Amino acid sequence: MLKLLTIARNTFVETLRQPVYAVIIGTALLLFLLSPSLAMYTMDDDNKLLREIGLSTLFLTSLFVAIFSASGAVAVELENKTIMTVLTKPVQRPTFIIAKFLGVVGAVGIAHYICTIALLMAIRHGVLETASDTHDWTVLGTAGVIMALTFLISAFFNYAYDWKFSSTATVVTAILATCGIVFLAFIDRNWKFQPAENGINALDVYGSVLLFLAAVIIAALAVAISSRFNVVVTLSACIGLFLLGLTSDYIFGRFAGAHLWARIGRAVVPNLQVFWISDAIYEGSVVPMKYMLVSGMYTLCYTTAILALAIALFQRRQVG
Repeated sequence: MLKLLTIARNTFVETLRQPVYAVIIGTALLLFLLSPSLAMYTMDDDNKLLREIGLSTLFLTSLFVAIFSASGAVAVELENKTIMTVLTKPVQRPTFIIAKFLGVVGAVGIAHYICTIALLMAIRHGVLETASDTHDWTVLGTAGVIMALTFLISAFFNYAYDWKFSSTATVVTAILATCGIVFLAFIDRNWKFQPAENGINALDVYGSVLLFLAAVIIAALAVAISSRFNVVVTLSACIGLFLLGLTSDYIFGRFAGAHLWARIGRAVVPNLQVFWISDAIYEGSVVPMKYMLVSGMYTLCYTTAILALAIALFQRRQVG
């Protein structure tokens, strides 16, 4: 267990230090900042489109963080032969794979958490649908304070203690974003204490949780593929499985009753449409807790199967 936690912690820290990790999060935060402006040109409810754009951004962010993190954690170590120093400790190969997966999921969780708070802030601000609508300066002020303090604190620790700026900024952003969303949960757009007017919808939180479960599946797939292939193949395969998972019902589901190949494809390819609640947003329906629990069990079963496959693939992999 100590070896497992040590490798998982090192994987988590190394992932946070990757430049691409900070670039993906920064790009996502910029898209969340622009999303209220991008959603104001519809003929329907602009705020529903804002939610869908935000959830799509959150989904793609977690996807790319999971793929690049898993590739850097496993495939790069195989290519650089640094994995030999770990496996000669000795560390059993199943322990190595599970620890790498846990470290990647931790890094994905931090990125997903930060982007979820940014999504909730964007939804709280809303779209300026008419000329009489005004900006929510409570949200804008809170976001501005978070960004300014993150830059100052990260720059200080980078200068004084030589901490890496990007990873420090990620951790500081997560902490300050938590304080910011707690502040917005109690203060309305007029800077008054009114928790009932905080604009935070449980449906958005549920949607974020479901997308994180989907990201866990993608992370497991990325770890499994990267245990045998390089970064390019891992990236291509994960994107292909991602697209297949979103269209699983259309490609496999409608033929499952008559064809064996469709039933096999439906069972093997993860059905990521389960974690997408766009219909609930447009129909104004609720997501029951039972649905959340069933989705969680589906994620647990599928992730366990993928990790078992990853261990089997890595068991005979030549690393010397």
